[in-house]
Amino acid sequence: MRTFRTSRRASAPASPAARRALGGGADILLAASLWGTTGTARTFAPGASSVSVAAARIVIGGLLLLAFAAATRRDGLRRLLRGRASLATLALGAAAIAIYQVAFFVAVSRTGVAVGTVVTIGSAPAFTGLIGLATRRTVLTGRWTLATAGAVAGCALLIGSGHGSGVDPAGIALALLSGLAYAVYATAASVLITRGEDDRATAGALFGAAAVLLVPVLAAEPAGWLLTGAGATTALYLGAVTTGLGYVLFARGLRGTPATTATTLTLAEPAVAAVLGTAVLGEHLGGTAYAGLGLLAASLVALVAPVRRARKRRGRGNELV
Repeated sequence: MRTFRTSRRASAPASPAARRALGGGADILLAASLWGTTGTARTFAPGASSVSVAAARIVIGGLLLLAFAAATRRDGLRRLLRGRASLATLALGAAAIAIYQVAFFVAVSRTGVAVGTVVTIGSAPAFTGLIGLATRRTVLTGRWTLATAGAVAGCALLIGSGHGSGVDPAGIALALLSGLAYAVYATAASVLITRGEDDRATAGALFGAAAVLLVPVLAAEPAGWLLTGAGATTALYLGAVTTGLGYVLFARGLRGTPATTATTLTLAEPAVAAVLGTAVLGEHLGGTAYAGLGLLAASLVALVAPVRRARKRRGRGNELV
């Protein structure tokens, strides 16, 4: 009987931590895929300024996330807002969301969608890793370093194959600021969730506060495009789907995924944007671009897939993820 027990134990399924990490990575990849549709969706709102679109997206999405958290996680939201230790982190994260959105859309208007997107999303993992090291929250592994380097290289190949767009120094600086702000938001959300705060309550509080910050920006910009059928549909899609649903998935994914890994997984966003640009907008991808997509996809798969290594300790096998 002992022999059978030993063999069954050796073939036990992955640990709960491994299953959470895999599920969290899938949630984050799905969120990044939704975010990758924003560029294509943006083309259906002609005449709208980039700042106005950014503000409308966060105001709509933030209010929806806050309402969703209040309806489904009222106790968790109340506990989060009453905690003095959480308020500073919430304020920092909300300000980072507002800066990230506005800086990103202004950056892409100055230096082009392709370059602005890759500089922003490509720099975020590096910034997150540096923040993690500075705050002693994260020890960067060789696996993360190699996967991040491969993903960023894939993004570079993807963009380098496209037709030229003006590289404006101010646009690049704004894209880097956007990447830094995104890294601050991701770290703030990760701190709150790993501390034990509810993920829906965290997303609702962060984006609800960011929505309040961006209401004056939306009011100051021409908003006539929101009164058109195409404009209203675009704003609702950007707010409800890419922001509301996207950041619910991202927050849930952070329960089992470190912020450093999460920001690297979001590098799937420019890949989705490139594929949609080809399929929907008629843009052309060459061989180098497809090589970049392949390298990016392989790097993300390598990062999200759980790794098992057997280590013998006192004659018994232990699984390490």
